[in-house]
Amino acid sequence: MVAPSGEQFEIEGGGYRAVLVECGAGLRVLEHGGRPLVLGYGEDELAASGRGQLLAPWPNRIGDGRYSFGGRDLQLPLSEPARGNASHGLVRWASWTVEEQTPHSVSLVYRLMAQPGYPWTVDLHVLHDLSADGLTVTVTATNLSAEAAPYALGAHPYLTTGRGPVDAWELTLPAATRLLVDDRMLPDGRDDVRDTELDYRMTRPVRSVSLDTAFTDLTRDEEGRVEVVVRDPRSGDGTALWADARHPWLQLFTGDALPVQAREALAVEPMTAPPDAFRSGEDLVVLAPAGSPGDEHTASWGIRAV
Repeated sequence: MVAPSGEQFEIEGGGYRAVLVECGAGLRVLEHGGRPLVLGYGEDELAASGRGQLLAPWPNRIGDGRYSFGGRDLQLPLSEPARGNASHGLVRWASWTVEEQTPHSVSLVYRLMAQPGYPWTVDLHVLHDLSADGLTVTVTATNLSAEAAPYALGAHPYLTTGRGPVDAWELTLPAATRLLVDDRMLPDGRDDVRDTELDYRMTRPVRSVSLDTAFTDLTRDEEGRVEVVVRDPRSGDGTALWADARHPWLQLFTGDALPVQAREALAVEPMTAPPDAFRSGEDLVVLAPAGSPGDEHTASWGIRAV
């Protein structure tokens, strides 16, 4: 028997424990001192609603799955047929291979082969590492093709900090601008969050606000990191997600329409590009042809208890 999530890779370090899985190199469990920091799922379950998955070679949506690059018009499978979009990349259901495992870290690799809609071969490497600073996730993409390749990266952890729903939690989100979207969740302008219910630059409760929103214009620390914090004022416990400067976008999702566990956790999704970047080109990474400068891209994010 093989679990739906495949082989399990358990690591521990600095008071943290995590379980990574073969399917999609996903994060199934993350806890600190026995306290869950993400809304995970059972070993015998699928990663419903993107839970803990890596999103490459694009996060979020590509309208109609159609885009042009390098003089070619390309068509991706519509993995979100209800809205007519290609959603969340090509690797989240793939079988990743363990490259190396230590008591506190595990690295997994996957070769994304050239295919209709994405005719480039790209090697993907993800390192999950635990320390006293929490979980650090580092993803490297290397172009193996003779031509330049479009690329973007995202991740889909659902943060938790105690009993849901999220309404009672406090949120700190240092973002000045949100992306406006149409009914297909595709970009349709931008808006300053100032004086709106989506301004969480000063910590305040989530309350009944519904989020499925990409944010940018992020305030960062001296190391170039942005950090989002959710905290349960009843216990004082909190969970933080940070992302490095390679991630100019964060998608937040309260999960109102999820079939189970709606509003029980807050997805905080670091993204290197906004929705529809394959069509707009905004913040899109262009991996140079194999063997030339710029054929590799590395980005890091992480989660810690606060």
